[in-house]
Amino acid sequence: MKKSIKTALLASALLPCALSAANAADLRMSWWGGDSRHVATQEALKACGAKYGHTIAPEFTGFAGYLEKLTTQMAGGTEADIMQVNWPWLPLFSRDGTGFADLKDMGGVDLSQYPQTDLDGVTVKDHVQGIPVSTTGRVFFFNTTTLEEAGLGAPTTWDEFFGAAEALRKKEGEDYRLFNAVSESAQLLVSLAVTQKTGKDLVDPETNRVAWTPEELVEGINFYQRMVDTGAIQSRQDEAAEGNVKLYEKTAWAEGKIAGSYEWDSTYFKFSDPLAEGEVLTAVPMVKFEDAVTEGVYRKPSMLLSISKHSKNPEAAAEILNCLVNEPEGIDALGDTRGLPASKVALERLQAAGAIKPELLKAHEIMMASEGPAVSPFNEHPELRATFVDTLEEFAYGQVSAEEAAAYIIDGANDVLSQFD
Repeated sequence: MKKSIKTALLASALLPCALSAANAADLRMSWWGGDSRHVATQEALKACGAKYGHTIAPEFTGFAGYLEKLTTQMAGGTEADIMQVNWPWLPLFSRDGTGFADLKDMGGVDLSQYPQTDLDGVTVKDHVQGIPVSTTGRVFFFNTTTLEEAGLGAPTTWDEFFGAAEALRKKEGEDYRLFNAVSESAQLLVSLAVTQKTGKDLVDPETNRVAWTPEELVEGINFYQRMVDTGAIQSRQDEAAEGNVKLYEKTAWAEGKIAGSYEWDSTYFKFSDPLAEGEVLTAVPMVKFEDAVTEGVYRKPSMLLSISKHSKNPEAAAEILNCLVNEPEGIDALGDTRGLPASKVALERLQAAGAIKPELLKAHEIMMASEGPAVSPFNEHPELRATFVDTLEEFAYGQVSAEEAAAYIIDGANDVLSQFD
């Protein structure tokens, strides 16, 4: 009797190990990044693999060439079990929502840690195609030192914005500008104006065509021109004459003579670090029209982690994926190497550990608290964006009217979108 009890206890003690060995899987994970991300991800994979009894072979590289490699693998069904995917690539790999495994069907991935708006950004035809690893978006940064010296506060409405631009120049001189807007930033400000007025993103997800009417886009383009005409921003011609220098490299920015910009929340320190001693950069809530339908925040997943639909061990892949983004082993190892985590539990854990600088957290919280329609990945299709930016530049140089520019942008965007019907 004693022998049988001892045998039973021994078998019971060995059972977890036996189950672990029986369920062990050999997986692969691919990603791009720099050295810090490579090191952190390999440590996370070791920790999560040990937790669940799986081994995960890392496949990492720089960004250059990653898309081409992934395209070849996806075409041949030889992609890794877990893949890092750039958000604008979703239409390339999953037009109908079946390019990757649907995470809604996988109980091992805790989707409750993500706001629905974040999940909407990685959902195609009701199929969740990946986990939004981090979420980024555009926010307003203002040099509050410059504004306070002129007796001004950060504007909250566009009427206040134009009033502050005029008051700043009167107080400090005609070489002062309230704001910066060129190239992609100018295009996104036009989009912001139209979205705030209409409540619509550029792309209608139902029709896969431009959602804005020509008249609505004309109004947005004229709004941009008002910024130039009132001296709130520098003209495109003057920017070109100065050599099209990046904002954070400009002496005028460092000295506070350009008082604000519309940038990614994650780039706070890129723009604050060059400021002269005593100059303070502050993230503020969205500037909007009095009659705005929405704040119109441009918020998107910076990247996603997806599971291959060809994986031979999807349940094991789901365990590792969830561990990377939602469990202490993965959270601690990865830190902020892919930006501030979109996962609620991950962000709270890093914040409690003091791993996030307060200025960056403030910008991120403002962006996350702002509302707006879901942004389509097609906004960042290279051809579509180039059409928008280039046409806006032609308008800035007086080569086309606002009406012509709107027609060119809409027709060009619809040409791109039609390729994905």
